[in-house]
Amino acid sequence: MDIHEVYLVTFSPTRTSKQVGDAIVRGIGCSKVINIDLTLSAIERCDIPQDALTVISVPVYGGHVAPLALERMKEIHANGSPVVLVVVYGNRAYEKALVDLDTFASGLGFKVIAGATFVGEHSYSSEKYPVAVGRPDAEDLQFAELFGQKILAKVANAADMEKLYGVDVTRIQRPRQPFFPLFRFMRKILKLRKSGVPFPRTPKVDADLCTHCGICVKNCPTGAILKGDECNTITEKCIKCCACVKRCPQKARTYDTPFAPLLAEHFKRQKEDRIII
Repeated sequence: MDIHEVYLVTFSPTRTSKQVGDAIVRGIGCSKVINIDLTLSAIERCDIPQDALTVISVPVYGGHVAPLALERMKEIHANGSPVVLVVVYGNRAYEKALVDLDTFASGLGFKVIAGATFVGEHSYSSEKYPVAVGRPDAEDLQFAELFGQKILAKVANAADMEKLYGVDVTRIQRPRQPFFPLFRFMRKILKLRKSGVPFPRTPKVDADLCTHCGICVKNCPTGAILKGDECNTITEKCIKCCACVKRCPQKARTYDTPFAPLLAEHFKRQKEDRIII
């Protein structure tokens, strides 16, 4: 089979999922790439041709695919066309996110032919509490390109769509996770929840640092920040993706959650990217 076009579907508030998806597509090497970026808005109905290859790359929030990503993908429809599924998580755990994405994509009509789990800098990562800082790094992106090349080879070796076999993403190799750091993390999380310590619902803003440049407004995926009112965040709309925090050039926005120091303490060991094809 030949690949004539690739659809890259991403939801990526902090751009980690987009970087991984772009690298995979580079490895595939198709000249015609249709980008469907759902970060800032949904799209109208999109029908994927059966002979096109799709790559879906989305972030993991709390062990699940970002709910807004799934919501904005509902208007994408396929008729048995092949898809590559990628979830990007913050070095803690992606839990059942890849399986859930497989179920969702299959429901849209896709045939899952490959899957991957990549590590990206955690949304809560900061200078004080670093969690997978700088990832995906150069090594991650090189691995993603190699993954793309393997996908291309798999498709090229199939005589037709029927011969392009699917994969069971539940069989993907899990990254190594030392038991005791995970146990201590879970124990402290339970203690934290029982303590009644309040969890911030939105980022804090230092009004003295904010210059009202509007960058946070442009990069908020839910419209939770309004132009002219950049020092406030609409609580009901905030999904805690921290795009506004990471994009603010003045560092006027911070998200001080008690989860951050626990993540930084117990997940220092960098996990490996995994693929199944």
